[in-house]
Amino acid sequence: MFNAATGRQVSWRNVLSRRDVLAGIAGAVACPAVVSSDAMAQAKPIVNVTRSTPGSAGSIWRAAIASLDPSLSSGFDLHWIAGDPGQMQVQLAAGALDVGLFGAIGLATIARKGSDITLFGPGLNNHGRIIVRSDSPYRKPADLVGKRIATQPKTTETYQQARVALSLVGVDMDRDFETFFGPPTANLALFDRGDVDAVIVVEPTATRAVGAGARELARIGDIWNQASGVRAAPFLVGLAARQSWIASNRSLATLLARLFSEANGALRRNPSLFVENAGDMGLRPKESEAIRLLPSRLADVYPSDWNQDVWTAIDRQIEVAVKVGLLDGAPGRRLYDGLALGAA
Repeated sequence: MFNAATGRQVSWRNVLSRRDVLAGIAGAVACPAVVSSDAMAQAKPIVNVTRSTPGSAGSIWRAAIASLDPSLSSGFDLHWIAGDPGQMQVQLAAGALDVGLFGAIGLATIARKGSDITLFGPGLNNHGRIIVRSDSPYRKPADLVGKRIATQPKTTETYQQARVALSLVGVDMDRDFETFFGPPTANLALFDRGDVDAVIVVEPTATRAVGAGARELARIGDIWNQASGVRAAPFLVGLAARQSWIASNRSLATLLARLFSEANGALRRNPSLFVENAGDMGLRPKESEAIRLLPSRLADVYPSDWNQDVWTAIDRQIEVAVKVGLLDGAPGRRLYDGLALGAA
């Protein structure tokens, strides 16, 4: 073959025809493993995990996980999925979410209706606080009987566990308080305006109130521990997934539980992380006193244990919830996987 551009003779063997190109493309399409085997070998499983709302205690988890040894999460990729507690069950059932957060009483409610969602790792200890004004005459929960209280809606674990704990000291939230229900920030606004005498809020909203001059009257977790006789830290929520997902991804579920356990441990060992990431938790720079208080007030909110002591506390919560009428009865199955962290 003669190339007019160069004036030279070219061998037919050195010419790649259009037919050859098309044939090569067709072969690649027919055998994608040839071109993608390396990429496939490097692929890691993806875990879709619920993302805590800004201003909540769980909103610091991403920063805490980022501070850890990368090898703890090298075997999978975390995808944080936005949502709220009301959407979580639907997202898990639809497969849009692999892992969410559930508390014992809320999970027992849906377990009685047939849900297989199961707890498999640590999340948060109870961090509900009863807040009053600094000049308030009230010194104990019983002093608030007949008063106006703002708290989160009845469907939330915060309300349900507060009701369970207070029942153990003779206070019935439904009977003894004039109760207003709403999200923490709205409740705090009611409190700041003087529309309610006290507010039951979670962290870090409670610390924001204390930093602005309010007084903490009691902690729901302390009331629970003292009145129930349970020695374990007061469980609020834990990592949860459909039992079918856990069974199909047992090793992965354990790795994720250990990752959150380590992240919580990092927050306790290095509470300066709260100050460094206060913005992620919804605090503004001008809230300097609240930011200063975060390490001393929040470190014990983040548990690392997932063992029999925790499960006993969960069982006790269900027992008391049935007794006070929050649950019509106990679920017909245990709510947790029963596999302690560190077990084979």
